[in-house]
Amino acid sequence: MKSRRRYLSDLFNRKVNISTTKLILFTALFLTLFDNHTFFRNVLTVYPLSVHNIGFLISLAVGITAVTVLILSLVTTRYTTKLVLILILLGASFIAYFMDNYQVVIDDIMVQNIVESDWREMNDLLGTKMLSYFILLGVLPALLVFRVNITTNPLKKSALFKVRDCFVTILLIVGTVLIFSKFYTSFFREHKPLRYYVNPTYSFYSLGKFINRTFHMEENVVSPIGLDAQVVELDNNGNDDHKELVVLVIGEAARADHFSLNGYRRETNPLLGQEDIINFSNMYSCGTSTAFSVPCMFSMFPRKEFSNRKGRTTENVLDVLTHTKAIDILWRDNNSDSKGVALRVPYEDYSRPDRNTLCADGECRDEGMLVGLEEYINQHAGRDILIVLHQMGNHGPAYYKRYPKAFEKFKPVCDTNQLEECSGEEITNAYDNALLYTDYFLTQVIHLLKKFDKTHETAMLYFSDHGESLGENGLYLHGIPYMIAPDSQTHIGALMWFGNETSKDVDLVKVRHNKDKQYSHDNLFHTLLGIFEVTSDVYKKEMDMVDLL
Repeated sequence: MKSRRRYLSDLFNRKVNISTTKLILFTALFLTLFDNHTFFRNVLTVYPLSVHNIGFLISLAVGITAVTVLILSLVTTRYTTKLVLILILLGASFIAYFMDNYQVVIDDIMVQNIVESDWREMNDLLGTKMLSYFILLGVLPALLVFRVNITTNPLKKSALFKVRDCFVTILLIVGTVLIFSKFYTSFFREHKPLRYYVNPTYSFYSLGKFINRTFHMEENVVSPIGLDAQVVELDNNGNDDHKELVVLVIGEAARADHFSLNGYRRETNPLLGQEDIINFSNMYSCGTSTAFSVPCMFSMFPRKEFSNRKGRTTENVLDVLTHTKAIDILWRDNNSDSKGVALRVPYEDYSRPDRNTLCADGECRDEGMLVGLEEYINQHAGRDILIVLHQMGNHGPAYYKRYPKAFEKFKPVCDTNQLEECSGEEITNAYDNALLYTDYFLTQVIHLLKKFDKTHETAMLYFSDHGESLGENGLYLHGIPYMIAPDSQTHIGALMWFGNETSKDVDLVKVRHNKDKQYSHDNLFHTLLGIFEVTSDVYKKEMDMVDLL
């Protein structure tokens, strides 16, 4: 018995000698076979398993392995091979989890989302299934890599072997494409989105793209715009009896087709339905993630011209309003942050219990952002005011956390962040309950504004930052690249409410007539300038959703 235990101990402690080439090859094979389930699942929907397609499908596996070997050969040295392979295995296990369970694509915007996520967002994503992916696909193979002994060669010989490995893999890649050129022609031209799911090579590309644009941004040099901005708000008699008071609510992950205002079968907007609101049924977002959409919607650049670089190096509409020296701006945030939009205006973080008075069990409610606003408005009497409220809204996957229990109307709910453990109905119920809370929150904003209806020209604008997938076609959450994103991630909830004094200046008949017209986040920049009656070279009247008389 003792000799058997000694034998097993010796076997476990024995280190295998292996060349760098073989270790990289085995790692690449592991990544291809075990971390690319989502990629091959999507490929099989386009190229079903058949005699006609089998050769091409095998060539894809060979090609992905060869590309991975090539990349790993280029990014490793004789001293860093183990470290690089271990980090890649650990990272690929997380990527596999999110792609397999949520169909998430790890592009550069998603990398930015990950980097900018706060602890609440990360905590919502933790669970036993993620841990199992991390252990089985990350930790265990990483331990094997750590345990082996890499045979060393003289520097010159190692360099020759690396050149050989790269040359062979390049030949293999080219040969594979040439042999199945008929398939690859359509694969590269017609099915480009499939490549987004290759793990981890596309993530390598995305990470590199993110690092490149991050470190090449001249973040300290922000180009000014709208320096000529002025407020023109006098009536026909040259008087200005009412100052503007506008609350802009930035929603989170609120898709348009789950608003009862848009004909959804459930009553998710019971309170807003009783208010005199204008619902915009055909509103589309700038992007499919907060990191992209929020800077884009405040930018002067339309979606097709916007980039993160432009967003960080060019002033936004808040800056233009500030240039008038007549408008006070306050940004309150119950989400992760303003994504750089509010860097030059007063900013208050309401995601923390030390500021937000309505927090429990680690969740701070959007309603807490309203506490103290009445005092703020009174303290800024005689000034135009813009208040931006950035909601936690319907942030997933833990939708059940986004609302108090009193709003749990639709049951049963998915009460875990592990969506794979819940039925489609349970996920939808939790999501719709969170929308019910947003309905209540927006109504509370309107009630606050009504208190100032006789002293201010009041208005509330609501735009969600993006939509959300709830399991349609296997997709969950958001963040799919815009060119392939489903309507559920880009078609968003949007509405406006105007107080009595503002209604006198707004052509409500025309605004209501255009409520079903297709709009997008591109219109927000000019609509805000229009509501505050700001004249500037950057203002485009044709992009303004609200016509002032």
